[in-house]
Amino acid sequence: MVGEGVLHECLLHEDVEKVLVVGRKPCGVVHAKLKEVLLPDFLKPEIIAGELSGCNACFFCLGISSVGVNAEKYKLLTYDLTMGFAKVVAEQNSDMTFCYVSGTGTDGTETSRMAWARVKGKTENDLAKLGFRQAFAFRPGYIQPTKGLKNTYKVYRLLAPLYPLWKLLMPGTTVTLRELGLAMINTVNKGYTKPVLEGRDIRKLAGE
Repeated sequence: MVGEGVLHECLLHEDVEKVLVVGRKPCGVVHAKLKEVLLPDFLKPEIIAGELSGCNACFFCLGISSVGVNAEKYKLLTYDLTMGFAKVVAEQNSDMTFCYVSGTGTDGTETSRMAWARVKGKTENDLAKLGFRQAFAFRPGYIQPTKGLKNTYKVYRLLAPLYPLWKLLMPGTTVTLRELGLAMINTVNKGYTKPVLEGRDIRKLAGE
């Protein structure tokens, strides 16, 4: 859902000249700005290394929930997968902005009792050490989906009408998918004062 929403904003934005989508299967979007590269196994990003050069930014939106996933598999698909891809991207692009979709509750001290929070925190911390021009961790909580997009999770469709209530009760963690996409785009030219962006930071940087 997040990847589709961020792609939607990139294709609409006048500052974005080209978009390279890396996915396991075609995204189903056709646009003059868009090019796709298929990567069936994200644990082997070196296979497409040559396709990843010449990029100003990487908006990394891939991730899984920790619910029902054992600790070893969660680390593999959260930390190992993300860092492996980021290292290949960094080698191909020395002057890149890297944006990582993390999540509210992530523990940057890596000492939380919750394994997922420690793994996410370590991922954020180690991404910052890879030598990117800028590296940002986005920690949204509830994300209000963009109408008309096809990959919106069912639970978000059910909760969407209550968005004004979520925003009132959780102003620090609630954002729209549009705001998340715009904030990522704006990091490239505007930067931000903090490497970790919570909900209020995301809305501020989006300029909405």
